Amino acid sequence: MKCATVTFIGRPSTGKSTLVNTICEQKVSIVSTTPQTTRNVIRGIYTDQRGQLIFSDTPGFHLSEQKLNQKLQETTRSSLKESDIILYLIDPKREAKEEEETIVKLLLSLKIPTVVAINKIDIASKNELTATREFLAKSFKNILEISAQNDEGVDELLIELFKLAPQGPLMYPPEAYTDQPLEFRISEIIREKAIKEVIEELPHAIYVEVADLEYSQEDDSVWIRAFINVEKESQKGIVVGKGGSGIKKIRQASFKEIRRIFAQKNLHLDLRVKTHPKWRKSQTALDRLL
Repeated sequence: MKCATVTFIGRPSTGKSTLVNTICEQKVSIVSTTPQTTRNVIRGIYTDQRGQLIFSDTPGFHLSEQKLNQKLQETTRSSLKESDIILYLIDPKREAKEEEETIVKLLLSLKIPTVVAINKIDIASKNELTATREFLAKSFKNILEISAQNDEGVDELLIELFKLAPQGPLMYPPEAYTDQPLEFRISEIIREKAIKEVIEELPHAIYVEVADLEYSQEDDSVWIRAFINVEKESQKGIVVGKGGSGIKKIRQASFKEIRRIFAQKNLHLDLRVKTHPKWRKSQTALDRLL
């Protein structure tokens, strides 16, 4: 039996979250067309007869002087050092420049077994794939090609990962697919729906906190009270929407997905919006969130 921790690295929007969800066949990490929506190390767990792989979906690697981005980089770097295997995912539709070169230098310096995969082969052109192969061939020998969205090449990817995995007992029960705390999973679902439903232009200005999570045996129900936090009063209006239409859409979309988590008959979701000025520049807020 084999068991290994596998940490993803790649620029924003390379499809890391989609790949984790595809492998685990469950919603583990939120997915958005907006770059850098993953802020934490999200763990997905895959188990079959060969053993167990614990995947860490890290924030997209982005070079920036902003405090939030530097904190995300720190999260990614620390996760890499603690992993048994690194999975480097690259998007061929974007030219490999400084960020990609920085990632390659980092990986070569760590000397941790690394699997390299070119994602999005279903939508990349021949020229884009060729350019990406040539860039990677300078530093890596074995390069896989996959489509996380269409589940193409993923089985071959798992074969390569299990080849590198050390022998060892399972870290989690075979049926587990994530180790995320319940409150975190709920807050991430709400954040995903907020970004998709009404505020694509404000994805990095919000965070979600679950204030209360209570169970009632009397009527077999669960009560959730959560807050969508924004930085400015003007942003609060965008989220709430005209006549409350925005927050209603977010609540309905969130309710549908959160409902799948609970066995209770009745689910009550109280969702509100409040302002937390300049939270992205607050070390206290960032330490709590990341």
